[in-house]
Amino acid sequence: MRLLVFALLFVAASAHSQSATATDKRLSGSAFMAASTQAMQNDDTLNPGMLWVKDGEALWQKPAGASQKSCASCHAQISMKGVAARYPAFDDVLKRPITLSQRINQCRQKHSQAEPLRFESPDLLSLESFVTHQSRGMPVAPPDDQRLDSYRQQGQQRYTQRIGQLNLSCAQCHDTNAGGRLGSSQIPQAHPTGYPVYRLEWQTLGSLQRRLRNCMSGVRAEPFAYGAPELVELELHLAVRAKGMLIETPGVRP
Repeated sequence: MRLLVFALLFVAASAHSQSATATDKRLSGSAFMAASTQAMQNDDTLNPGMLWVKDGEALWQKPAGASQKSCASCHAQISMKGVAARYPAFDDVLKRPITLSQRINQCRQKHSQAEPLRFESPDLLSLESFVTHQSRGMPVAPPDDQRLDSYRQQGQQRYTQRIGQLNLSCAQCHDTNAGGRLGSSQIPQAHPTGYPVYRLEWQTLGSLQRRLRNCMSGVRAEPFAYGAPELVELELHLAVRAKGMLIETPGVRP
């Protein structure tokens, strides 16, 4: 019965869709929000995500690990401007693309001899939010790196591949039916410009990978594990789709 209801809702969304492909107009997820939620995001005194940014700033200065080195001992805060706009990026040591959160953990392990922070942990989300916040207002700028080409292609394939018991793809919702409605919610175009974001539904901050895993669960598919290559490939493709759009972190979403 639930599958039938979901299918009917999807048909209704299709009937009222405003296709991003047809209009050739890219919109941030914030454009699909109520005015009150937009106001919350745009005012730093109201945006709950700023609490994580402030925590990240404190962690940036805090010595960690056996070496008792802090992030600030190697990197000036201003040097982080524009960094998040270029991730995911290819890692020369691992010989594969990694996300910004994976880079943060890599740096902590290498220079501070600290234990890696758990995916979706408050500390890792705070550090990622702080670093990404330094690029707020800057355009998403995927690296012009041929070593990423095959991974981007894989990400594009995953974006268009039908999965789960509902047999749906990311593209069916966020390209073909963007602007339509799924139940009471308007379907955004899935541009990752605000992550990590504070979702009112979650009542906390979350990463892009958490949202991707939620979508997979929503179509009754087995979610990839945090940090899995498949999720990194999807992030690479989403970055290409959002190239030139402005970073909003920390975003606020319904």
